[in-house]
Amino acid sequence: MSATTAAARANRGIHTDGRSPEELRELVSHWGAELELAPAEDIIEWAVATFGERFCVTSSMGDAVLAHVASKVAPGLDVVFLDTGYHFVETIGTRDAVQATMPVNLLTITPVQSVAEQDAEYGKDLYKTNPDLCCALRKVAPLKDSLAEYDAWATGLRRAETHNRVIAPVIGWDAKKGKVKVSPLARWTDEQVERYIAENGVLVNPLVYDGYPSIGCWPCTRRVAPGEDPRSGRWAGTNKTECGIHS
Repeated sequence: MSATTAAARANRGIHTDGRSPEELRELVSHWGAELELAPAEDIIEWAVATFGERFCVTSSMGDAVLAHVASKVAPGLDVVFLDTGYHFVETIGTRDAVQATMPVNLLTITPVQSVAEQDAEYGKDLYKTNPDLCCALRKVAPLKDSLAEYDAWATGLRRAETHNRVIAPVIGWDAKKGKVKVSPLARWTDEQVERYIAENGVLVNPLVYDGYPSIGCWPCTRRVAPGEDPRSGRWAGTNKTECGIHS
């Protein structure tokens, strides 16, 4: 998170002292089972009541479903977007539309190095030569740094998306980040997502309707044929299935 953003948060009176890891894990242990079958709105309401301004929502801007649900429960909530420097223009446009039309505090974070600086240090097109390192530098590290001011973060992770995500808990413990990881949409099916979008007029990245059901950085995302695994277009032709944020 930039110094400007940090200063802005300080001016808003956001405290920096959070709960200890032991306290956070205890919350997960108690509330994980309690909220497993709760509606997404109730899960977010619990998180806001429990963590206050030390809770945020993250969004990759494939759609704005999670941000929309959160904004109804807690208008003004922080929504964190990670700009890797490799996004499709449609993804940036979706972010801008969310910022312009929804009652959220949208925070854009960026990696320490620009794409040009990364190329100079590691060689051109690191996403080709070492995609794991590229994701670590442009996704995993900056997100971890940006979450330092929070005790808990919400993701749009859903169990229906991939086999690897079937066990995603609604309220879980992210040991690598030392944070409570909240997944309010974990139990939602594809049909539930589509219905919510239609009923609420939720913003959707236009690439979704152009054969990109799962959208990442443009160099590592391809169209998916009807009937194929929705995430088969991510890192196509490699054994890579996750960027590392959720592993």
